[in-house]
Amino acid sequence: MSIVVRQVSKLYGEQKALDNVSFEVKTGEIVAFLGPNGAGKSTMMKIITGFIPASSGSVFVNGIETTTDNKEIREHIGYLPENNPLYPEMYVREYLGFAALFYKNGISFKKQIDHIIEVTGLAPEQKKKIGSLSKGYRQRVGLAQALIHNPDILILDEATTGLDPNQIVEIRNLIKDAGKEKTIMFSTHIMQEAEAVCDRIIIINNGRIMADELKGNIYSIIKRQLQVVHVGFDKEPAEADLLSIANVVKVQKLEKDQWLIEAEGEKDIRPDIFSFAVANDLTVLSLQKEESNLEEVFRHLTNR
Repeated sequence: MSIVVRQVSKLYGEQKALDNVSFEVKTGEIVAFLGPNGAGKSTMMKIITGFIPASSGSVFVNGIETTTDNKEIREHIGYLPENNPLYPEMYVREYLGFAALFYKNGISFKKQIDHIIEVTGLAPEQKKKIGSLSKGYRQRVGLAQALIHNPDILILDEATTGLDPNQIVEIRNLIKDAGKEKTIMFSTHIMQEAEAVCDRIIIINNGRIMADELKGNIYSIIKRQLQVVHVGFDKEPAEADLLSIANVVKVQKLEKDQWLIEAEGEKDIRPDIFSFAVANDLTVLSLQKEESNLEEVFRHLTNR
């Protein structure tokens, strides 16, 4: 295992940011770490990278227990924090050379800097000061800094925050390319990004793990617990009447005579909707069971 987290909790005074969190990330996996603001994502990542200590529990990276002063751990990890701290007065190539000085692992850093500049698309900007770069290129510099010592593991905290759609796709492709050779754990608020890049999804809320599934299995969570049906009638029923259908927990009017109905459980509610329509002298004009997506799973698990 590249990363092993065992029963980690973190307290800030009386506030519990992490509550008995455990998970493992296998070598070569790309794992999306999702959660609303304040869920504990950044705190967990800082503990894994050794920037802050856990209040209790343990974390191992490549079999080595992390501590806040463990330089050996940092040889294995490339870290891009959420705020991407850079030196705006330094030139791109100069900054990467400066960052490389912190590692002594036998790499020829001139060749490595040339390689990283190429793979992160920084070649046209390498002689510019960081402060003059666009947000997208500054994110590339942060990613290049995380890659400069050729680490086994990448920890990326909101790597695409503030980027435009084209820049998001570019950084997403860089992450996917890096994932061919490295273990990657990244956080994001963009559900499409997680679906496009990751092998596995971990969802955290209020400091607790709510789901930990392979991407292909994550949708089964909501299918086991909730179903969503889009229905159109020839006339408008009363909302209270729709809520009286067995297992229905929420209804939402979309437009004239169009409704979104949410029901608990695995039992298909479409026959019940037909029965409701007959009993209330309604004609069903359209009826479609919505396919689950990651955004629905996320909202379902984090809005509790």
